[in-house]
Formats: sequence, C-alpha cells, structure tokens
Amino acid sequence: MLFLIINGKEKEFSSGKMPETLSSLLDSMGINHATVVAEVNGLIVRRNDFAGTKLSDGQKIELVKFVGGG
Repeated sequence: MLFLIINGKEKEFSSGKMPETLSSLLDSMGINHATVVAEVNGLIVRRNDFAGTKLSDGQKIELVKFVGGG
C-alpha cells in the first residue's frame, strides 16, 4: 500500500491508484484549486505548479481552504 499524509491523517492508496500530481489529488478530493493553499513536505506550492508537482509515497501534504464569512 502507498500512502500520503494529508493534514496530519494517513490516507492509503492501492498500487496504481495514488494520484500522480497535486492537481489530480485535489481533483479526486473535489477541491477547487482556486480556493486552496497547498504545502508539500513543508514547501508551499504555487497554484500554477499544482499540475507539475509530482507526488510520491509518504509525502506530507497540508491543505488550507479559503472560506467566505465574516
């Protein structure tokens, strides 16, 4: 099994099922790219780089979503 640690929680993926890029991970989670800030292994990823950011087993990903309100 492969896994990613997303916001402190381990998420397992069967072989061949783990998203290859940060962009595909967000899509699989139903997260709008325009409303999230992403960090991979402690480094902030620019929104323009989501599609080119490759994911690998064991990486730590933090996602912060913007919400409206006041």
